[in-house]
Amino acid sequence: MKRLTRKKQSAGGFGVSENGSATREPDCGRKQKLAEIHQALISDPVDIETLRRTAASKGGLLTDELRRKVWPKLLNVNVYDLPHKPGRDVRENHKDYNQVLLDVRRSMKRFPKGMPAAERAVLQEQLIDIILEVLKRNPQLHYYQGYHDVAVTLLLVVGERMAIAMLDTLSNYHLRDFMDPTMDSTKHILNYLMPILEQVDVELHDFMIRAEVGTIFALSWLITWYGHVLSQFKHTLRLYDFFLASHPLMPIYLSATIVLHREREVKQTECDMAMVHHLLSRIPQDLPYELLIAQSQELFSQYPPSLLAKRAALQSRKSLSISTFQVFQLSTLHQRPDSVLQRLTKAQGSTTSRHASRHSGLEVALPRDRGQLWGQGNRMVKMAVWGLSATLGAAVFAVAQTALDWGPDVLQQLF
Repeated sequence: MKRLTRKKQSAGGFGVSENGSATREPDCGRKQKLAEIHQALISDPVDIETLRRTAASKGGLLTDELRRKVWPKLLNVNVYDLPHKPGRDVRENHKDYNQVLLDVRRSMKRFPKGMPAAERAVLQEQLIDIILEVLKRNPQLHYYQGYHDVAVTLLLVVGERMAIAMLDTLSNYHLRDFMDPTMDSTKHILNYLMPILEQVDVELHDFMIRAEVGTIFALSWLITWYGHVLSQFKHTLRLYDFFLASHPLMPIYLSATIVLHREREVKQTECDMAMVHHLLSRIPQDLPYELLIAQSQELFSQYPPSLLAKRAALQSRKSLSISTFQVFQLSTLHQRPDSVLQRLTKAQGSTTSRHASRHSGLEVALPRDRGQLWGQGNRMVKMAVWGLSATLGAAVFAVAQTALDWGPDVLQQLF
């Protein structure tokens, strides 16, 4: 029986204790990671590979302030060309409005405890508009219950306009398969779970096959990036750091890692579908996330999707998330640092002021080469640099923790 190597890794100011929990290392490690992220952000082009590595390494991106800077870079979002706030017309005659409204009203637990009701009400209204705006921009995408769980995570960290841009990008790449008219593509992604388990622990795999438990217990984990099932927001943010920097299938590798982590519990459970499903569908809140993230990366490296595709009965061309991810990754490598874009923006403003004030003798002294750079390169910057990747799409969310809560109609689509 193959076993995962439980490595004690240390990076970015954090270590892993024997029980797998994150432990804080000396401040010098944290400071070094902060400096590394800052340097990656101001490099030209932006050092996306370093940002990906630091987001996935121990401790993730450390603070929400850094997330507001790094998350858009990981998704190739132009922070100087954000969507406008949705108008009232976004809700008019929208086929999904009523369902979105119901789901958002049920999302109270996703907001910080102690948040004033008035503030939460404002954010819930913004959440409705964010979701409907992304769906309006992408008529090929289909809403499903729980989509708001990813949207609210983005909203709470980056704000309304940035959340629209990020959700749009996520919906078209990482989570594109979940937004098809049917759940067939989602089922295909779930089909990777058992082959991963088989590679690592044949006994556990066979036990679950005999129990006929299937993979539905992991559905809400997968399509919400675990946002629906984790009670502590800090754990959700840590996983979002990881997933935003990783392959679209990484959430299913983490699912496999969680099941492997609970191997003893599973095998001690009665080999019965209902019993095993009940155990696995309720994710423990004290999981050693840093250890599991490291093991998920190890699993992905040892058993990449290409190795498992045949066993998963999945041809890669059927997955839009997988087939377009390499192009998306490449497109993120050409971003310019915000400092350069900010100077170009100021240069454009200075050029406008110069033309406006020329008759009054207040011509602004703008370096000739900079003015030419903006005049000739503005469209190139926007279209070539930021437009290299198609918009990514909004993450998918499941309202129910188990498929049993959804009823026979949804189950019929899955099986």
